Amino acid sequence: MEKDNQRKYDKVAVGGTFDRFHKGHRRLLDEAFAVGNEVVIGVTSDDFGGQKGDIDSCNTRMSNLRDFLSRYPQKSHVVRLDDPYGPTIHENEFDAIVVSKETEPTAIEINKIRESNDLDPIDIIVIEMVSADDGVPISSTRIRRGEIDRMGHLLKKIRKVFR
Repeated sequence: MEKDNQRKYDKVAVGGTFDRFHKGHRRLLDEAFAVGNEVVIGVTSDDFGGQKGDIDSCNTRMSNLRDFLSRYPQKSHVVRLDDPYGPTIHENEFDAIVVSKETEPTAIEINKIRESNDLDPIDIIVIEMVSADDGVPISSTRIRRGEIDRMGHLLKKIRKVFR
């Protein structure tokens, strides 16, 4: 669905692992706060998020997120996610969800579940992935590998071998 730049939503959802909190996470949250009066941020639990590999604990990730949230005057809540949907499939108060292109299919699935639960569908606001200096999206995986820093700056020189 298209975003109307003039519209403010009452309650917006956003979710993720938020490991190695980086520029892409900031962009996602900035958008959620730009469109929402209240923002509910779901952070994957250790069990659910741990499926991605070696990540910081959920408590550490939630604490890092709370530090970032201090810059916003809006009401916000950080909740633990044990599945991809969180409270969005049970609570009718949500008006919108902010996602990256990568997680847009989950938002579409959330609306299908909401409809089967007799809840109104929510608007889906999709943001572009934030690219690192090399044009490849910033990700926590790339940061863990030591390829880039949290701002997307390259850390490893990629050497081309000519034969």
